[in-house]
Amino acid sequence: QVQLVESGGGLVQAGGSLRLSCAASERTFRNYAMGWFRQAPEKEREFVAAINWSGDDTGYSVSVKGRFTISRDNAKNTVYLQMSSLKPEDTAVYYCAARQSRSFYYTHNEYDYWGQGTQVTVSS
Repeated sequence: QVQLVESGGGLVQAGGSLRLSCAASERTFRNYAMGWFRQAPEKEREFVAAINWSGDDTGYSVSVKGRFTISRDNAKNTVYLQMSSLKPEDTAVYYCAARQSRSFYYTHNEYDYWGQGTQVTVSS
């Protein structure tokens, strides 16, 4: 059972930046593809970004590409989401997810493990 703990959320003004972290309990973290998803009130959970096991392949949603960067440090069992040029529409609970796979996936039902989420609020 992989446990994921997100941190780094908070309140920020539009145009600002935040970095989310997701720490994994799994010693074989490098065997897992990782993803970030978000869910705003009364909306479905949506894909934000994902990264493969080694960190050399990433994917982004159209809405965040060019503003967000996903990365991972396998030595620290941690994946990051650097968010810049934040907009009010980025406001949501952000979740990190893991799947024991070398390649990442774009849909939430492909991931087996989830964190508890961290709130990101962007004020206008």
